[in-house]
This record gives sequence, C-alpha cells and structure tokens, in this order.
Amino acid sequence: MKDHSKRFLTIVNDAKSRISETSVEEVKGRLDHGDKFHLVDVREEREWNKGHITNAMYIGKGVIERDIEKKIDNTEAEIILYCGGGFRSALAADNLQKMGYTRVSSMDGGYGGWVKAGYPTET
Repeated sequence: MKDHSKRFLTIVNDAKSRISETSVEEVKGRLDHGDKFHLVDVREEREWNKGHITNAMYIGKGVIERDIEKKIDNTEAEIILYCGGGFRSALAADNLQKMGYTRVSSMDGGYGGWVKAGYPTET
C-alpha cells in the first residue's frame, strides 16, 4: 500500500461514507456468473496500457465526469469502478452519484487486489 497523504485519505474516506463498495472476489464471481454490468477502469492511461481486467472499459478519473454520458448514458445502469487500490474509484463513484447514477460502486482493493488474487488480465 502506498503512503497516501492525510488530506487525500480524508476526502477518500468522506466519499466512501456515501458510496457502496464491492470486493475483488465478488466482482470476479459476478463476471464468472455472466452478470451484466459495466466494469470501468478509472486509472491513468499508462496504468491501463500496462494491464487491465479483461473486458473492462477505460474512462480515466480525470475525464469520467465529462465522458461518462457518452459511454454509459443510462443513469440506472450498474457500474463498478476500479483503480489501483480503491481510492480514486471511490472518489469517481461519489461524483457519478452526484450526477444521478444510481447503481455505481467502487471495487475495494482495485487492480492491485485483482492481480494479487491471480485473476485474468489483458494488455
């Protein structure tokens, strides 16, 4: 785990108080079961290019509020966001909820947890 600043963790924890989170294992199980939802990687493009969860879509955290409606216009669609560890995706989930998306969650543990569990990735 990276050493994050106290102020960053303060805003992450504030966002986490308003959003729902899911686990790496739950997302993997749902994918294996064939559940339909949008899995969105919000990391930086260079991180995405090094590897990402198979069949995820990329919308970077820096542009997600601007671009989400072009990619997912249904505010009732289920969206699971992930980043490296679950902090940036929590911030993004909070903002999407403010935009009216009603079924958005953040994958706690993020891509790092996914890789650590040995789940499939692609580049």
